[in-house]
Amino acid sequence: MSEIPEAMLERRRGLCHKHLAGDGVEVGALHHPMEMGERARVRYVDRMDVDGLRAHYPELRNYDLVHVDVVDDGERLGTLPDASLDFIVANHFLEHTENPLGTVRNHLKKLRPGGTLYLAVPNKDHSFDRDRALTPFDHLVRDDVEGVEVSRSEHFREWARFVEGIEEPAAIEAQAKRLEEVGYSIHFHVWDATSFADFLDRARGHLGGMFQIKEYVLNDAEIIAILERVPTPARRSWMPSGASRSLRGLAARLGRWKSRTSGRVSVGH
Repeated sequence: MSEIPEAMLERRRGLCHKHLAGDGVEVGALHHPMEMGERARVRYVDRMDVDGLRAHYPELRNYDLVHVDVVDDGERLGTLPDASLDFIVANHFLEHTENPLGTVRNHLKKLRPGGTLYLAVPNKDHSFDRDRALTPFDHLVRDDVEGVEVSRSEHFREWARFVEGIEEPAAIEAQAKRLEEVGYSIHFHVWDATSFADFLDRARGHLGGMFQIKEYVLNDAEIIAILERVPTPARRSWMPSGASRSLRGLAARLGRWKSRTSGRVSVGH
């Protein structure tokens, strides 16, 4: 596990100070909580208390973990009232969710109109997911409509093969079964900068226009998107005037960005 470079942290801080204010939560912060500005009051949500997290993630034994204020399923946030929050931070969380579309829907419901959802995901080209295939949007729709059970086991097999480097089929199957039985929080889904932009574009339609994009930022080894909860389905372009990048402009920049960041540190958890 790599430490996060200061330049990445500085970009995160700038976005948080710009967009996050009022009462909110951060989901799955573990040992890397966001540095909030003075306008933001945050509570921490995770699926286990700190003792449970330490048992589940022995690789984090040498790290300080944030105090868990709310024990809840981070994909659903069922203990939190709808329209009760000004912001939600899900930093390197969405790739761990089995149903990203359902997660974004649930998070947006917890926000007041005008509230902010801060999303960051690792860029597969700069993470341990680099050898895995990108997740197609149709796959995510199937998980949302039919249920995550239809693809769960295959995700664990893919993880065992491409992330853990297991080659023998029986060993892949055995490790995948073990991880699934303990509910280990793998990266179920994989994006790069282009495919995550496409995911957000198509997710907006799938979710009935619940959000608009305020910013879309390439931050070295990660991709950050700032979503705003809209009170009623919007009829405008997915990325409003003044946003940091249009899809066309983003695509034009990707080649130059990839060449500049080639070989930099991998970040993920």
